[in-house]
Amino acid sequence: MGLLDILLGRTKPVAPDLDQLFALPSAAITLQAAAGFTPTGVGAVCFATVEGAAFEQTHREVQALLDADADRAGPPVELTQDGYGYSWLVSRRAADQLPQLVNDLHAVNSSMEVNGFGPQLLCSLAAFEDERGRRLALVYLYKRGTFYPFAPLPGAAERRDSALELQVKAQLVNDFRTEQDLSRWFPVWGAPGL
Repeated sequence: MGLLDILLGRTKPVAPDLDQLFALPSAAITLQAAAGFTPTGVGAVCFATVEGAAFEQTHREVQALLDADADRAGPPVELTQDGYGYSWLVSRRAADQLPQLVNDLHAVNSSMEVNGFGPQLLCSLAAFEDERGRRLALVYLYKRGTFYPFAPLPGAAERRDSALELQVKAQLVNDFRTEQDLSRWFPVWGAPGL
């Protein structure tokens, strides 16, 4: 970054740090103790839809890598698309297997990054639920290297529980890098597991 960039207020983009995903299991312990939310076993990686043989090859590599896990029941990774045109690679585990789910998310992100699809990566998430049935996702922004909570309200309307999101942010401030710019707390409507 040069002097002209500094004078014009340009900033260097934050490099993705996929190892931040490994903070999720400890954050889950804090989240359960403070707010009663437990993992559902669903995690997903969101990316701009990619077509072509190169992506199909990457998807097959990820599938083969995660198929090698003997503890998994069912398909390791499902490829879905939401109503907004974004693609999701979804991993499902038992609710008590959050560390393994995080390994899956890391492997998917790493494989896409290594195969040249890093610019298409948007976010990763792990889903949680409390005893009242409220849903919550801890969302990792790939291009920012930060997390934020997303809490959709139940029902057909796309509304979110902002008070719960701010409460969770305050509770998890010491567990991982939290996204401080609230305008970057993008809603992930239609995300798997929510």
